[in-house]
Amino acid sequence: MFIAYVFHQTVPIMTNDMLNFKIKTIAANIRHKREQRNYTQEYLAAKLDISQNAYSKIELGYTKITVERLFQIADVLGYDVTELIEGSPIEVLKMAQVG
Repeated sequence: MFIAYVFHQTVPIMTNDMLNFKIKTIAANIRHKREQRNYTQEYLAAKLDISQNAYSKIELGYTKITVERLFQIADVLGYDVTELIEGSPIEVLKMAQVG
């Protein structure tokens, strides 16, 4: 006779502050990678078929982007998506000081 036991394990839920920090980190990474390539916001916006204003909101972290859009941005910038996701809190702090 086989008896299965299920153990309840609580998984910590990400707080809004943590989520917002991660969004800002990705936005800062996108901006940093764009600047490394010497691309303008207008150039990226045109490649993504969106307005410069809409693109600016992505870099500021005001717009929550889809996974599809994240892949599109990575492709235009010539980076792997993981390079945009991996966070550097220093970049986010710099962005907060500038913005």
